[in-house]
Amino acid sequence: MSIIQDFDLGSLDTLLRSFTQRPQALHLDTQLPPILQSLQQDHLDLLPLPGQGHTLQRWQTLARVAGCDLSLAKLYEGHTDALAILSECGSSHRVGQGIWGVWAAEPPDARTRIVERDGDRVILEGRKAWCSGALQIDNALVTAWEHDEPQLVAIELSHPSQRILAEDWQAVGMATTTSVVIEFDRSPAQAIGSPGQYLSRPGFWHGGGGIAACWYGAAEALADYLREHCRKPRPDPHAQAHLGAVDAALCGARATLRACAAWIDANPGGDAELPVRRARAQVEQAVNQVIEHVGRALGATPYCHNSHFARLAADLPVYLRQSHAERDLAALGQQLASGPAGAWQL
Repeated sequence: MSIIQDFDLGSLDTLLRSFTQRPQALHLDTQLPPILQSLQQDHLDLLPLPGQGHTLQRWQTLARVAGCDLSLAKLYEGHTDALAILSECGSSHRVGQGIWGVWAAEPPDARTRIVERDGDRVILEGRKAWCSGALQIDNALVTAWEHDEPQLVAIELSHPSQRILAEDWQAVGMATTTSVVIEFDRSPAQAIGSPGQYLSRPGFWHGGGGIAACWYGAAEALADYLREHCRKPRPDPHAQAHLGAVDAALCGARATLRACAAWIDANPGGDAELPVRRARAQVEQAVNQVIEHVGRALGATPYCHNSHFARLAADLPVYLRQSHAERDLAALGQQLASGPAGAWQL
């Protein structure tokens, strides 16, 4: 077989480009809605509300669900957060049956607007992006804009005036959450709380801590695979070194989450932005270390032969990007720089 001297790189690039840009098939996990419904039927969605003395127990439950499956945790956390928000806004009577979500992302190319209002009944136009579970849940709390101020509203996903756009959902990690775009065409909704309350209420930052608990729970589950590997009779000093690094990272993150939960319970009406930002930054850093060390210690085998490990390993880096990385760190640094000295004293 002779080597072609004038190899056509242009043709190769054209073929590879068409293959690279092939669309990802939409994948729905048919087992997600039934287990969410079972959790609700067994009242396992009624977690302690944050700031009432049992915030750590709430976060421990979220972490446990996340260690099982992050797509489940994403929808479970959204549902339980919605219940907490409705309670904080004096609207618990609206819960009823069905699974809830919370959609508050505000990218510049997707904004939901209130175009009419009659008391608490409003009409929506526009788009809402990052609607996790829209094909699998029943109701959602959505931020909509009226007079340049966000207003939280409740929608029923069965209403025919709403259109779900799923073709742009190309995720591999967190694929089954199906975080799609919804278009509103004079869609009815119910205002929840007062304008601006969604962002100004203490529970906004409490919920952000709950998401960090989910990150932590998934990382803990991955770390357990490394711990089990190190329990084998034949010593593996490199894996043991990785396990030591994982332990240091997780212990620091756990301590920060516990301290944050205790602060929230001691200051239920206080501004939890600083302790929650600290906790999220610490957990994110720890999770990245766990992903790195566990992968280097265990190699390709669990990624390829263990379905639970493979799902967590694929989903966790995507879920972790609910953090805004350096933007969040910059906001934390700004708060610290404007505060008093001595914040790090032992």
